[in-house]
Amino acid sequence: MITRRHLIATAVAAPAILRFGTGTAHAATTLKISHQFPGGTIDKGDFRDRLCRMFAAEVSKRSNGDIAAEIYPNSSLIKTNAQFSAMRKGALDISLYPMPYAGGELPETNIGLMPGLVTTYDQGLRWKKEPVGKALTDFLADKGIILLTWVWQAGGVASRSKPIVAPEDAKGMKVRGGSREMDMVLQTAGASVLSVPSNEIYAAMQTGACDAGITSSTSLISFRLEEVAKCLTSGAGASYWFMLEPLMMSKAIFDKLPKNQQDVLLTVGQELEAFGRKGAQDDDVEVAKVYEKAGAKVSVLDAATVGKWRDIARDTAWKDYGAKTATSANLLKLATDVAA
Repeated sequence: MITRRHLIATAVAAPAILRFGTGTAHAATTLKISHQFPGGTIDKGDFRDRLCRMFAAEVSKRSNGDIAAEIYPNSSLIKTNAQFSAMRKGALDISLYPMPYAGGELPETNIGLMPGLVTTYDQGLRWKKEPVGKALTDFLADKGIILLTWVWQAGGVASRSKPIVAPEDAKGMKVRGGSREMDMVLQTAGASVLSVPSNEIYAAMQTGACDAGITSSTSLISFRLEEVAKCLTSGAGASYWFMLEPLMMSKAIFDKLPKNQQDVLLTVGQELEAFGRKGAQDDDVEVAKVYEKAGAKVSVLDAATVGKWRDIARDTAWKDYGAKTATSANLLKLATDVAA
């Protein structure tokens, strides 16, 4: 039987470039969509890859073939960390991209993984309609990025040795956190940190360069970290780790399109937000099953433990981020105004 796992393994070994729409060969506009995740099909595999494929297919359909798309999974077109800059320059059209990966270029984007700031999907998805969402959207547009689909993902911890549940569990361990702010929290808890994209966690854990990796439930599954982990801390019930990982587009490319095509892109992108949420939440449940099957010990977080992480974050990462720029200070204030 062909399973999600087989599809993902095959896609990792042989990245595919797919075209959508009967009018692709004669399309007026062909968009390149890049991401770092394993490729699959429109029906099977990592939901983030599926979202990109659904987006491409629906955009082609609604534009009557005037817009086509090529999907490049596994960072096969552009290296993971370079995708954001490439979009800003107009060298890449679209990417489903973890926003905090752009933190070295634009520190304000680290609001997309601020430990303990977002603690539920409802809270994160409310950002879009709240002042914080408008402020973030305006800031990114000014920097050359259009948000097409808001996707939030909860995360957990895969560990080679002992579980990391409470902050004190991280002491003495080498941990991948996922953002500068998460790294600050881990360091305060006594850990050393490693900064790599999620598609490099497996190799880091396999070689011993990293004892544990914190990443989304979907990445914990798709990158097969259960093969190198003995413990999992699930974020299904509660989590201090929520990442904003939207489908985003180069504004330079977007602005060149006629308005009817822009409207199609924006409409389809918005309609896929429900799929993104369901995909993330389904994987929050699925990840425990995957790790239990592999023989890993599974632990869970509760509100009190999340509060411990948030308390450290408030005193370190939040303060540091808020002091970066006037924009970051404003984004943090607006985000804290959105009640959980």
